[in-house]
Amino acid sequence: MTDAPPAPAGAASATPLVVRSHERGIATLTLDSPHNRNALSARLVAELHQGLADAAADDGVRAVLLAHTGTTFCAGADLTEATSGAATDGPLGLARLLRAIVELPKPVVARVTGHVRAGGLGLLGACDIAVAGPDATFAFTEARLGLAPAVVSLPLLPRLDPRAAGRYYLTGEKFGPAEAARIGLLTLATADRAEDADDAGIDAALAPLLDSLRKGSPQGLAESKKLVTAGVLAAFDRDTDALAEQSARLFGSAEAREGMTAFLERRAPEWAR
Repeated sequence: MTDAPPAPAGAASATPLVVRSHERGIATLTLDSPHNRNALSARLVAELHQGLADAAADDGVRAVLLAHTGTTFCAGADLTEATSGAATDGPLGLARLLRAIVELPKPVVARVTGHVRAGGLGLLGACDIAVAGPDATFAFTEARLGLAPAVVSLPLLPRLDPRAAGRYYLTGEKFGPAEAARIGLLTLATADRAEDADDAGIDAALAPLLDSLRKGSPQGLAESKKLVTAGVLAAFDRDTDALAEQSARLFGSAEAREGMTAFLERRAPEWAR
């Protein structure tokens, strides 16, 4: 598995952006940066890397559950870092994170009860199992910002329906969990809302899956995961450098700066008609 990158200066003393817990063989890593909708800031990426590495090294962990606080699972790149030039290694850093999830010798399960946008969809694509509740929404918004879903294509294109990828990459349309499951982005979409707890439906759906993973042997899980991720890893081996270069070029372009600035200023970009 890819080594975790060093944490940004001062990160050790700050409130964690990735909260950890462990229950009966399941290590939960919860994205907890609601102020920027769990965007993939340099610090959140570093903390998530470390959480994955620690879970891989823990013999008591059978699987990792990737969860979130707030109404957004992950909004993608931290545009404040991107527009300030602070995230010069952003595309390669994201590629390393996605590969770490795919290469982890333990299954990674996503629990989604909110919105997922852009780079956040790459996290779902990298996970082995992804389950979403009825309020989740999804959108590839990159084209509307002068960007493209370059790096996130590494885990996504081997798994998505090609026609659906063509539609949603180009239009940026928002779609729901049933459609996300149909096109291969999700493993399972839960339809029912519980009367007494919004999250009861998704937890009921996850429970048998997690219990099944608890029964797996470490070797059996690791070797079985290798079989189903071989095609995804081949895409990483073949395309990482080219797609990271494409992403870095686009993020540095004048058109993308206008798109990201317009988004942060809550206005339409100059090309919108």
